[in-house]
Amino acid sequence: MYKKQIIFQRIVCLCALIAGALFFVYSLGMMTDLYDTLFSMVQPNNLDKAKVAGARIYYDMQPFNRLLLRFSIGMILLSCVLFLTNTHSRRKYYLSNYLATALNVAAEAAMAVWCHLQASAYKTQYLTTVDFAELEKRLSRRGTYTDSTFWFDIHYLVCALAIVAAVLLIVNVIWKKKMMQGEKALLRSSGKEVSA
Repeated sequence: MYKKQIIFQRIVCLCALIAGALFFVYSLGMMTDLYDTLFSMVQPNNLDKAKVAGARIYYDMQPFNRLLLRFSIGMILLSCVLFLTNTHSRRKYYLSNYLATALNVAAEAAMAVWCHLQASAYKTQYLTTVDFAELEKRLSRRGTYTDSTFWFDIHYLVCALAIVAAVLLIVNVIWKKKMMQGEKALLRSSGKEVSA
């Protein structure tokens, strides 16, 4: 039973690391389609005068994208704390393990909620403000036109995986706590038998 639990906690710690890495990759890839289609349609020094209506979303999203990149690096570093405190391999948990787990759960959940709210709002802005007919007319010759919302939609998967990692961390702590209590009870009962 202990081997299964230790294998499970290793997998959970890896899931937390992978969730941070996915946010990192997402932050790098998010602006790709927008750059190809909208970057040349607006001048950064005059966002209101764009060749295509709504093209300023590329610049509107930059602060969010920078924060997402920084937060994802923070999540990766925070998940490394799980490994530094041996949360992935320790048989008995100490305060440092509980603290590292709590910080990771909070970060995973907060990042997922924040990213979801931001990405959904920008997707709505993209779909309602960009003049896709004009954009297609201007970019069809270059072959870079796309009206894909892939990078807006993939955030559902990335955020869901972060929530799953947070839930698995909680499940791991509960399972570990029960196993530690069971081990203490077993030691107490075997200690009484030996003293008798």
